[in-house]
Amino acid sequence: MQPTLLDTDIVSFYLRGEPNVVRCVEQYLKEYGKLNLSILSYYEIVSGLKFKDARKQLDKFLRLATNNRILPLTIETCDLAGEVYAQTRKQGTPIDDIDLLIGSIALQNNLAVATHNVTHYSPINGLAVYDWTVLPGP
Repeated sequence: MQPTLLDTDIVSFYLRGEPNVVRCVEQYLKEYGKLNLSILSYYEIVSGLKFKDARKQLDKFLRLATNNRILPLTIETCDLAGEVYAQTRKQGTPIDDIDLLIGSIALQNNLAVATHNVTHYSPINGLAVYDWTVLPGP
């Protein structure tokens, strides 16, 4: 199993108890001990749960975040994202800014990405992408 960054949707599936994602997370934790999340996924989840006033889910997420790694957005990551942006735009496969930055955080930290939105990340050269909602395991 490759070290992996969880995309926002995978974290949401996990919080909702989606069985395959829960199993993948449990297997990953057995091997690596901690999950990797980006600061952007942290923002997306916190803002969404606060908007919905979903306090129990927010508390659950904050406990998850506290016990795992939140990877920052750095100048180096932004420089890499700029390169990926230019490359994908020239190829005619531009990527949403948030996905571009999450993918670049993964690349910068030598991580794959676990996501259900595989097509969002597939244009990023060198990035391994896995869908933990359908694969038998990580």
